[in-house]
Order: sequence, then C-alpha cells, then structure tokens
Amino acid sequence: MNQGQDEESVRRVNSPRAAAVAGILFAILYITAQVLIRLSVPQSASDQGAWLANQSHVIVLALSLVPFAGIAFLWFIGVVRDRFGKHEDQLFATVFLGSGLLYLGLVFIAAALAGGLLASYAANPQLQSDPIVTYSRLVMSQITNIYSLRMAGVFMTSLATLWMRTRVMPRWVSILTYLLALLMLLSINLSVWLTLLFPVWVFAISLMILIENYRGRTRSSANLPEVEKI
Repeated sequence: MNQGQDEESVRRVNSPRAAAVAGILFAILYITAQVLIRLSVPQSASDQGAWLANQSHVIVLALSLVPFAGIAFLWFIGVVRDRFGKHEDQLFATVFLGSGLLYLGLVFIAAALAGGLLASYAANPQLQSDPIVTYSRLVMSQITNIYSLRMAGVFMTSLATLWMRTRVMPRWVSILTYLLALLMLLSINLSVWLTLLFPVWVFAISLMILIENYRGRTRSSANLPEVEKI
C-alpha cells in the first residue's frame, strides 16, 4: 500500500468520528442555549420587557454558547461533505452547503439581535418599555421559527438525497430525514419548541455515525493478525 492510499484510509477512518463529535457538540450547545432562552423569555411579545432585567444573566449565558455551537456546526458540515469524496453530487452538495450556511447565518443574526437588546438595556434601563423591544422580539421570532427552520429543512432534504445516492447511510435514515424535513418545511408555528427538532436530529445522526465507526474499527481489528494488532 502506497502513501497516498494510507492517507486516504486515515481520512476515511477519522472523518466519521470527527463529524460525530462535532455534531454532538453542536446539538448539546445549541439545545442548551435554546432551552435557556425559551424558559427565560415570555412567549407573548406584548410583555413589558421585564425579562431584560430579571433573566438577563441567563440569556447572556445562553447567547455565549451560540458562537461555539456555530463553530461545531461548520465543522460538522465540512466533515460530512468530505465523507462523500469523489461520489459527491455537485447539485445537491451545493444546496446542502448553501442551506447549512444560511441556517447558521440566521441563527447568528437572531442571537446578535438578542445580544443587542441586552446591551441596549444595560446602557438604558428605560428601554424595556420601548416599542423597539417588541419589534426586535418579533423579528427574532420570525428568523428563528420560520426562516432558519425552513433552511434546516432544506439542509436535511439535500443531505438525505446525497445519502440515498451514495448509500453512505441506511435507506431508512434517509426516509426518516425526508419526513422530518417535510414537517419543518410545512409547519406553521406548531410550537416554538419545533426549532429543537433540527439539533436533536443532528445529535441522533452523529450518535449513529459514532457507533457505526466504532463497530467498523472493532471488526477491522478483529480481522487483523495478532502481530498487527499489537
């Protein structure tokens, strides 16, 4: 086996593990941030902004997790795309990459708006009764519950199509991903907690990749001669 083949073999072994770790890290950080924000901010946009004073420290903690979740998600995208190698379909790979980046951009915009509100309140506590608070909250809600949710659905659909074409994942996983993506694309504010469906899906997929990678390494080790195992 030449050096090029050795490098390719190492890449194929390490890529699934890296994708799984990045996906799990993204899911944990993003779910934690979303839950903290959902529990701290009232669902009604007509409140007087008391949450800015009462729960600001919790929201600051949640927002501080978002950039790290984004970095993990970027890594997840890159490593998952790398797994397809020469079998990558350029059309669906472009949609997959574009929708993933748009989703992440929208998440960052919503987090930046929330951070801007907190910073503005710190500079002027009278802001909590200003109509700009209600407007900003409605904009954040639109971004999070509609636009980023749709981009997540497109991301899942394109990735499921790539899985179907390359058979990187089992067929039933692709079908289930299609169904979940359809729910996210067609849902009309069924629940604010629906935004957690995407990171939960990423966590489940990442866990499957990690388990399959471990089983594959175990089977490979079992087939090696004793001298090579050592």
